[in-house]
Amino acid sequence: MTRQGRLGVGVIGAGRVGPVLAAAFAGAGHALTGITAGSDPERVEAVVPGAEVLSAEEIVRRSELVVLAVPHDDLPDLVAGLAGVGAWQTGQLVLHTDPSYGVQVLAPAAERGAIPLAVHPAMTFTGTSIDLRQLADSFAAVTAPTAVLPIAQALAVELGCEPVVVAESDRAAYGEAITTATTFSSAIVQQAAALLADAGIEAPGRYLSSLVHSTVDRALTEAGDTLDADPLAP
Repeated sequence: MTRQGRLGVGVIGAGRVGPVLAAAFAGAGHALTGITAGSDPERVEAVVPGAEVLSAEEIVRRSELVVLAVPHDDLPDLVAGLAGVGAWQTGQLVLHTDPSYGVQVLAPAAERGAIPLAVHPAMTFTGTSIDLRQLADSFAAVTAPTAVLPIAQALAVELGCEPVVVAESDRAAYGEAITTATTFSSAIVQQAAALLADAGIEAPGRYLSSLVHSTVDRALTEAGDTLDADPLAP
């Protein structure tokens, strides 16, 4: 530990998610050990100014908590590759942010003594400091072995999220729900905006803003009412 209760946190993945989580953990008092290089270094610098850019292997070597914020298809090979070079350390926390995977994808790290955690903040990231405020209003799906589940929950809280436990066996369904909500809603809005543009409406995105937000709010309320209803009621 860097000091009582604090961790040295390294982030692998400098897309939209990694730098924001790095900033959130730093804001919670942890020490940022480094972040891997990204395609937009100016954006990363704006979110985590002064962060040292390191290789993935060096980040694992220096960090007590390693955050893996990489694309879905890249995660298994990344974990296995770092295991292959002997990077993972006994007692080290390894946290990934993918919605569809539980902790099994981290098995190569766990086999070398690392502690596997899966924490997915349920929000759409822009990759800017705006996301730090949005984290405070978000839930996070948390999956971890029973003995270390409180650690995963505590880290979600430190990000600003309300943790919700999702079983390993339910992660695929959870991931499908997240993909459906984000991909489908985005596609529908884009389709509607294109139709409005064809109809001569200027700034169709702004035109749709209130309509879409109010419709989504109503749908969320109705979904909550349906799930909260007594299943035995007539």
